[in-house]
Amino acid sequence: MHPDLADRLAEVDSRIVDAARSAGRDPGSITRIVVTKFHPASLVQDLVALGVTDVAENRQQELTAKRAELPNVPVTWHFIGQLQSNKARAVRNAASVVHSVDRDKVASALDAAADGLEGVGDGDPTLDVLLQINLTDDPARGGVVEGDLAALAEYVAGCRTLRLRGIMAVAPLDEPPALAFERVRGYSDRVRTVVPDADWISAGMTADFAEAIAVGATHLRIGSAITGPRPVRG
Repeated sequence: MHPDLADRLAEVDSRIVDAARSAGRDPGSITRIVVTKFHPASLVQDLVALGVTDVAENRQQELTAKRAELPNVPVTWHFIGQLQSNKARAVRNAASVVHSVDRDKVASALDAAADGLEGVGDGDPTLDVLLQINLTDDPARGGVVEGDLAALAEYVAGCRTLRLRGIMAVAPLDEPPALAFERVRGYSDRVRTVVPDADWISAGMTADFAEAIAVGATHLRIGSAITGPRPVRG
């Protein structure tokens, strides 16, 4: 285990507690997800030894490989990257939560992928999913646009093996995160008019998780602040 890993984890957790208390929230209501992109599977084992229960990947190939290498590690695996429908079966077989459903086609592919799979996710036949919101004006960015959000929520709610848990968002680079995340709270309320208990808000990363906590984020996706710099890929 890297000697700084425990210190970095403790530092981030302390900052989460401080931000939650500043927002008048219970720190225990917030799930800290460690993003292990490009790091070896051994890092996940080290994190588990430190009490980490949730990890995330944003590439299907890396998620699949780490699950295969660590079949019995007691963590919840989150998929947080852009998802193509042709990768849905592989993601469904490796992830317990998918944060990046942004169109009907992806939802349908994830739903259909449950048929014939052995050990779907962690053995639960229902897959937890979140709707990714596009907080920019760029249609090329991943995420559903505001005007299509309610319709997508309705569609996902009707998928046989998907459980809509809430929304996910990434703060734009050209806007203060606090302003962007203020919109997220309204989008969450809109989804809950369709599925009342879909109250998860996956928002906040290393640089902006305090702002996300202030507007109600329930799940934080934190990478380098805990894992350290990502290994260079050739």
